[in-house]
Amino acid sequence: MTIATILSLGETALKLGLICSLTVLALFLSYSMLNVCDLSTDGCFTLGAAVGAAVAVSGHPFLSIFAAMAAGICSGFVTAILQTKLGVDSLLAGIIVNTALYSVNIAVMGGSSLINMNRTETVFSMMKETLKSTPLKGRGDIVVAFIAVAIVIVFLVFFLRTRLGLAIRATGNNADMVKSSSINPVFTTIVGLCVANSFTALSGCLLSQSQKSVDINIGQGMVTIALASLLIGGTILGRGGIFVRAVGMVLGSFIFRLVYTVALRFNMPAFMLKLVSSVIVVLAISGPYLKKQWPQIKRRMTHRKGVQ
Repeated sequence: MTIATILSLGETALKLGLICSLTVLALFLSYSMLNVCDLSTDGCFTLGAAVGAAVAVSGHPFLSIFAAMAAGICSGFVTAILQTKLGVDSLLAGIIVNTALYSVNIAVMGGSSLINMNRTETVFSMMKETLKSTPLKGRGDIVVAFIAVAIVIVFLVFFLRTRLGLAIRATGNNADMVKSSSINPVFTTIVGLCVANSFTALSGCLLSQSQKSVDINIGQGMVTIALASLLIGGTILGRGGIFVRAVGMVLGSFIFRLVYTVALRFNMPAFMLKLVSSVIVVLAISGPYLKKQWPQIKRRMTHRKGVQ
């Protein structure tokens, strides 16, 4: 494998890792901060991609970003209402919304399962045009993704330090305590899920514009990918402030995508990639536990050898 090939793989992993890290940051907010497991991620990701593509095709690439985020907010609002007002379990609420979004996404895509954007101007093509005479020529995709991730991280750092942000974090830690402190946990849950899903939809929108196409299955498996990246990032930079942990989420997303890209490079069949995702999730979850248990396991192995 040549240096040029390695750099190419790194750039591809970096671009996809940055774009998908927005979904990881969404899960960081909903799962780590709010303590809600939102399984509507796959459908919301596709919703953001579909809405963003539809608006971009109509000639509004910048407006597509805000439209996609607004659609994500609507998705998060419905999920939160099911949980907080209708008494639906959080896992079941996510599954219900995810199932319903399949029909919604098909409707947004005009009854088709595919939107082709080859002749559509996107934020990525506009950035490439802007950077064509600079040292960053040919890296417009990475620049756009980096700017989006930087804005989201800065927003999260300041938002989670506000009174509302602290209330959201407190709701995730102990909802009963928050209620006794005259804070409405229903409101904080709704706001948290709306913000988180707007990030997921933004991620889908950017991926669709980067790939110049949207397929109805573009978001399939995103919750698994985001969870794996979240756990990897937590292992790397799981301690510290919000900024450090958020950067860890981005690093986790990049590492996951790098493994994915290398697997594709070695001609691994596409149907095996889901298995790779599952293995990475298992390793990310069990790694810290096995590391903690390793001294005890080592003593047991030594004892058995001594007995034999």
